[in-house]
Amino acid sequence: MKIITKYIFLALVLLSNFILAQTPQCPTCGTGGGGGTTPGKQSIPVDMYVYVLAAVAVMMVVFFAKKYKSQKI
Repeated sequence: MKIITKYIFLALVLLSNFILAQTPQCPTCGTGGGGGTTPGKQSIPVDMYVYVLAAVAVMMVVFFAKKYKSQKI
């Protein structure tokens, strides 16, 4: 690995704490309560598809495992 790629990788790792997808919320703000099931907690669209995404992932693993197994004859 060249030295410049090592420096770029180090900079990305160190700066990753400053790059956030959303701002952190304080735990005392909002409607109160704790955990992820509070009434004021926002849900994201991915929450509705967790089981579908897990099933697709399992199907992809089986498909590619069979594909690569058949090529190693």
